[in-house]
Amino acid sequence: MDLSKDWYRSEFVQHEVLAGHRVIENEFTFYDAIANGNLEYVKNDCKNNTFTNPEGMGKLSENQLQNIRYHFVVTTAMITRYCVHNGMEQEKAYGLSDFYILKMDGCRTIEEISQLHDAMCLDYCNQMNILRNSQILSKPIVLCIDYIYSHIHYRITIKELAAYLKLSESYLSKLFHKEMGLPLSEYILNLKIEKAKNLLQYSDYNIVDIANYLSFSSQSHFIQVFQKKTGLTPHKYRTQHFRSNWEQISPNQMK
Repeated sequence: MDLSKDWYRSEFVQHEVLAGHRVIENEFTFYDAIANGNLEYVKNDCKNNTFTNPEGMGKLSENQLQNIRYHFVVTTAMITRYCVHNGMEQEKAYGLSDFYILKMDGCRTIEEISQLHDAMCLDYCNQMNILRNSQILSKPIVLCIDYIYSHIHYRITIKELAAYLKLSESYLSKLFHKEMGLPLSEYILNLKIEKAKNLLQYSDYNIVDIANYLSFSSQSHFIQVFQKKTGLTPHKYRTQHFRSNWEQISPNQMK
């Protein structure tokens, strides 16, 4: 498919109407502000409605609403990668990205997408601000946490993690406890329970399926651990929380 003629024609039209794009350094500065947890800068940018300002906005579709949708996806992708580069766990960052893009898919107006864009930027920025102000983690622990997030529905062992990181089991256990403040096995279990709570609240999967999905040895073991961690059985938790505040769900709960 030869698109060269169409490209030259498009380039000529853009040149004739002086349709320049936004200064790329400004975009990089915005992404950097989010990745560094600079809440004031991000709030001001959102307040100025920079995202929906038509001046310098690239034309990705003839339809204005669709054009904003495409820009939302591009912005989300850039922010996700900047945050990962600056230390956010990869699975967490991509989980947020998926959440917001799916939410955007349900928006029906430019104003709705604009508001969602601001919420997304501030959410990423808040999380990076927390990360920046928390204890700096060593590379092995960052990689360890990334691995756990990526394999949370499997049975994860310290032996497996140590082999992945090319460390001894005892050294990894001591390092993780020192930097994270709790045993590695407990961290994995806590994360599984958080995942279970989300599934109980926002899905129709039965308790057996959730126990199997998260690789608990049995349904009874899952119920026992869940009750110990939350004070409720999975059934009671679902009864109290099933799809509560569905429209106001915090994206952090979906990670």
